[in-house]
Amino acid sequence: MNATLALEDGSVFKGRAVGAEGESTGELVFNTSMTGYQEILTDPSYAGQIVTMTYVHIGNYGVNEDDVEARQPFVRGFVMRECCFEPSNQRATMSLPDYLKKNNIVAIDGVDTRRITKLLRTKGAMKCIIATGEVDEAALVEKAKNAADMAGSDFVKEVTIKDGYTWPAPADAKYKVVALDFGVKQNILRLLAESGCAVTVLPATASPEEILAENPDGIFLSNGPGDPAALPYIYPTVEKLFDSGKPMFGICLGHQILAHALGGKTFKLKFGHRGGNQPVQDKTTGKVEITSQNHGFAVDPDSLDATKVDLTHLHLNDQTCSGLAHKTLPIFSVQYHPEASPGPHDSRYLFERFTKLMDAAKKN
Repeated sequence: MNATLALEDGSVFKGRAVGAEGESTGELVFNTSMTGYQEILTDPSYAGQIVTMTYVHIGNYGVNEDDVEARQPFVRGFVMRECCFEPSNQRATMSLPDYLKKNNIVAIDGVDTRRITKLLRTKGAMKCIIATGEVDEAALVEKAKNAADMAGSDFVKEVTIKDGYTWPAPADAKYKVVALDFGVKQNILRLLAESGCAVTVLPATASPEEILAENPDGIFLSNGPGDPAALPYIYPTVEKLFDSGKPMFGICLGHQILAHALGGKTFKLKFGHRGGNQPVQDKTTGKVEITSQNHGFAVDPDSLDATKVDLTHLHLNDQTCSGLAHKTLPIFSVQYHPEASPGPHDSRYLFERFTKLMDAAKKN
């Protein structure tokens, strides 16, 4: 079946339908990773978005049940140069097209993803629509123009859990951690457990009293989708938790929420950072790490009180804020994903930094 991708600027791309039938709108973004498409599809941070993969061949190792990052895929659509229908991997349980159809994800291949990426880099992330079958191209462009903007949109309520749960803990768990689910990835929970943490996951709407009732040694603020400036119901909760003295660690959206709770602001990037090859410098050590990132907004460092907050990590491509830490409280965060699966793994030391803060807090 034919498929059509239409962008709000009037660009139209014709290709082949390789997923579910129908239409889907969202913000069109691109990801430069060469592998990890299953993790991308199931990353809740992509809620509301249609993802273009810049790597040419996607789906060659199929899909399995072990590598998912959430209870379901949240991506609105998928765009590829060439999709593989016959995977070759001993771990595969189904092909990528079958997985897309099973999860009702509209997808297209056979399009010029290089041209699409250049358009997004030049004009910025744009609203779009993917439709299967015979279509009216002009009508599709109008639908893309009328789709909801990412700026100002709250997708956390769409991806967060309704009821809390406990992640399987190691037998020798040394720490109790509450993870606030703004769209948490499962590999974060796995690595917290590997670091000796017994993790309780609570909804994004949990109150400070509910969080502290778990008597945690530390509090984790997860990744998630949408505009961090559209979450005013979350900042007061985080701000009240500062008074507890509990160590806090934020990743991605959690980093941005922490910045808002500290009185800062965020802004929308032209086309965002999405991929596994993002260079970041840890200003506390001078070391450069290659990181996995997935975000379309960034913290404005000038909006933070420099007497209270340090800029700890710097994105070396565009000099944006990639990490911060409070000068006196045991609080820190990073814009990227130290838990990245399939990688890179340069930043996993941050989980040890979190446990050391909890050790210090226990001694005090």
